[in-house]
Amino acid sequence: MPELYAWEPEGPVIKTDIPGPVAIEEAGRLDKVFDIRSINMLTDYSKSFGNYIADPDGNILLDVYAQIASIPIGYNNPALIKAAQSPEMINGLINRPALGNFPPHDWDNVLKTGILKVAPKGLNQVFTAMAGSDANETAYKAAFMWKRQHERGGAHVEFTDSEIENAMNNQSIKMSILSFRAAFHGRLFGSLSTTRSKPIHKLDIPAFDWPQATFPKVKYPLEENVEYNREAEQKSLDEVEHLIKTWHLPPCAVIVEPIQSEGGDNHASADFFRKLRLLTRKHNVLLIIDEVQTGVGATGKFWAHEHWDLPEPPDMVTFSKKAQTAGYYYGNLELRPNKPYRQFNTWMGDPARALVFRAVIEEIERLGLVENTNKVGNYLYGKLEELGKKYPGQFNDLRGKGMGTFIAFDNPQRDAILKLAKKFGVNIGGSGASAVRLRPMLIFQEKHADILIDRLEKIINALK
Repeated sequence: MPELYAWEPEGPVIKTDIPGPVAIEEAGRLDKVFDIRSINMLTDYSKSFGNYIADPDGNILLDVYAQIASIPIGYNNPALIKAAQSPEMINGLINRPALGNFPPHDWDNVLKTGILKVAPKGLNQVFTAMAGSDANETAYKAAFMWKRQHERGGAHVEFTDSEIENAMNNQSIKMSILSFRAAFHGRLFGSLSTTRSKPIHKLDIPAFDWPQATFPKVKYPLEENVEYNREAEQKSLDEVEHLIKTWHLPPCAVIVEPIQSEGGDNHASADFFRKLRLLTRKHNVLLIIDEVQTGVGATGKFWAHEHWDLPEPPDMVTFSKKAQTAGYYYGNLELRPNKPYRQFNTWMGDPARALVFRAVIEEIERLGLVENTNKVGNYLYGKLEELGKKYPGQFNDLRGKGMGTFIAFDNPQRDAILKLAKKFGVNIGGSGASAVRLRPMLIFQEKHADILIDRLEKIINALK
C-alpha cells in the first residue's frame, strides 16, 4: 500500500546530537514559561510526516512511540488535513458548544457516522469526554450512580433529605472501584486512585481507600509455562472475588486494561478476562474495560477486548488516545443517571475532535489498517524473536504475539536503550521498570519494521 507512506521521508536522518543547538535554545526559552522537565524531544510538527517525527535541528526519527500511542494514521496525514479544512470542522472549532446544553443539530449524525460506527459489540451509546482520565472518571460516576439507584429501588425513587444533606457535607458513600496492581487509569483524583503503576504519579495526592488486586504475573514464553500461568490467573481471580466480598467499601465496578500499558506491558489470557466477566456478573458488579491505549486498531482488532470472545459485552469501554477524542461506550440505559446534570460538564467532549476521529475511522476502513497492523505485527514479532535468539538476555520476555504491533520486551539497560535510540534515528518508549514498548502507528509497514530491527541491533551492539 504505497499511499500509506508516499508523503513521508525514506528513512531517519540524523544531523546533530539530540537535542541539537536549535532545540536547546528553543527549550531554554520555553522553560521560562512552561515546565520542560518531562520533555522527550522538542518537535517540529510542520516537518513531521507519516511514521517520522522531526525536531528543530533537522533530525528525522522513525517514531514508534507516536505521542504515547496516540497518533493513529501518521503525522500530517493528507486525509486528516482534508477533514480539518472542511466547513464542518471550521464550524466545530470556532463555535465550540457546551454539548449537554447546546448540542449541534446534527450531533447524532456525527456520532453515528464516527464514534458509534465503531462501538464495541453490544454497546450502542456513548458519553463523550475530554481525555482518557476524564473518560474513566465519568465511567466511575456512572457506575456509582447505577449502584445507588439499584440500592434505592429504581430511577423513580427520589433522594431523601438525608442523602441530599450528606452529599452537601461530603459524607462519603461507602463504595469503591476495584483496579489492579500496576494499572494506569489516569491522573485525575478518581482515576488516580485506581492508578497503581508508579509512585511519582500519586505522591502527595489524597486518594480514596479503594482495593487493588494482583494482575496475573505470567511467565514467558507462554507455551512453556501454561500450568504456571493458569494458576497465576486463577489466584488473581480468587483475589478479585475476595475483595468484592470483603472490602469495607464494596466495589461497584472493576476496571481493567486489556494489556497493562504504563505498568510494564503486562498481559493475561483471554480465558482470564472471560472468567473476570463472569465473576463481575455473579456479584452484580460492573466491568469497565479501559481501552484508552489499547483501542483503535493497535492490537490487530479495533478493540483489544475483541480478542477475548467474552460471554457477554463489558458494561462500559473507555477510549481516547488514537481516537483523538474520548469517552465511554455503554449499552444499558440504567447507566444514564435518573436526572439531568448529574453526568455533566461544560464541554462534554469536543465536536471538532469527534470529526477527526470520524476521518480516522474512514481512513482505517478505506485502507484496511487494522488488518495491516495484524500482518505487520506478526512480521515484526518474528524479527524480534530472531534478534532475541541472536542476542540472549537483550530481548527478555518478548510479548504481544498475535496482538498486532502492541509488542514489548524487557532489557536490563532499558533507559540506556531509549536514550541511545535517538542517535540511531528511532524514537521509542518504555513502560514499567524495564520494558521497551513499541507503539507504532497503524500505517507502520514491514519496511519500517526492517529499519527498526536494524537500529535495535545497532543499539544492542553499541551498549556492549
